[in-house]
Amino acid sequence: MADQKNRFSATTPGKRFMKLAGMSASIASNFAKDKVKRMVGVQADEEQRLRERQELYIEVGRQLATTLGEMKGAVMKVGQIASQFKDIFPKEIADALATLQKESPPMPFALIEAQIVKELGQPIDQLFAEFHTEPFAAASIGQVHRARTHDGHDVVVKVQYPGVDACVESDLKHLRMALKMAGLLRIDKAIIDAVFDEIRRSLRDELDYTTEAANVRMFAEFHRNDPKIIVPCVHEHLSTQRILTLDFEPGDHVSQMGLYPQTMINELGHRLFHAIGSQIYSLHAVHCDPHPGNFAFRPDGTLIIYDYGCVKKIKPEIVEAVRQTTLAALHRDYHDMDKAMIAMGVRNIDHQPSLQGDFYAPWSQLIMQGFSALPYDFAHARLHEDVMAQLKRNLPYWKSFQPSPDTMLVQRAIGGHYWTMKQMGVVAAFREDLQAIIGEPV
Repeated sequence: MADQKNRFSATTPGKRFMKLAGMSASIASNFAKDKVKRMVGVQADEEQRLRERQELYIEVGRQLATTLGEMKGAVMKVGQIASQFKDIFPKEIADALATLQKESPPMPFALIEAQIVKELGQPIDQLFAEFHTEPFAAASIGQVHRARTHDGHDVVVKVQYPGVDACVESDLKHLRMALKMAGLLRIDKAIIDAVFDEIRRSLRDELDYTTEAANVRMFAEFHRNDPKIIVPCVHEHLSTQRILTLDFEPGDHVSQMGLYPQTMINELGHRLFHAIGSQIYSLHAVHCDPHPGNFAFRPDGTLIIYDYGCVKKIKPEIVEAVRQTTLAALHRDYHDMDKAMIAMGVRNIDHQPSLQGDFYAPWSQLIMQGFSALPYDFAHARLHEDVMAQLKRNLPYWKSFQPSPDTMLVQRAIGGHYWTMKQMGVVAAFREDLQAIIGEPV
């Protein structure tokens, strides 16, 4: 109990600052020791220096993941987002932060109960006919409990942790300061500013459950003509800015799909592909949290999509730039591809005004494997390994690219669903699906 109490003790901006400051001082000290060692030590060969730097990054990543995981709230959510972007952090650190994607320890129920009473104005037994004190799921900014309403609906109740919203600005400020002190932010200040502004916007939306409820209604309306896509219904009278009550819509986790026939796995792969693609190109808003727990499946081919806190509304000109990039890849038009990448904001023309086929051709061949006209076996795919190998070959080009606030969450969604397809074991050809979604004649 004492350990659990200590885990949630950093609940004020001041206490959280001290915890982050302690972490950053420790990280900075590790880097300083490494620098001194390299200055006064015996000359090491390049392989040894790389190995020592990798070990340092692994240790720093462990410190970051441990501290942010204990603190919950904005910094933990930022850590989860950061794990998706290896152009902001060294790979070893991004990999360590990826552990924050796992379900986090729950908060004591007394705190959850107090939050529900404060928000909804009545004791739990008056609000619900039945309420499970054990959490159904626990995440960075809130946790979910099963319940039943007095009119007999099975529901899930998403409860925001007390004080999380009050600490967002200070959390972001202090985390950025800690990362800067540790020398881990390795892109230009203007880009860092834009990235953190996008993270701040995303967090603000996630912390306002009335915004999430509006997102749920928007996506339900968008998918209303497809009976095989389920968006859980909001119970308005049991929802506030910090409480969100939704219909309980059960389904199988992706890890349970081994018992599904391959034909059904492939059908669900097509349904997921079409859902995300049509959101980007037709709705201009996409569900941006590809965590496996946010998607469930049923043996009849039904796809259930949960958690609409992280939704990116995409500017029409950015949607068009993404479309032009895809068309250029399909037609191997690398001049148009470079123009579209610049329009998306991911190409830094200050470093290199133009890139052509010698750079883009290998990338297009790699990425388009997943959009082949022939069935692609995601279960045995090594696309992620090939991408990392290509990145190493393209080290001289790294300064020609940068994170784009307009597309980083979209890229997070698309990249995350490669892993979803892999976990599902999909074997399917997506070329015709892609052409239909972007409006390219088959």
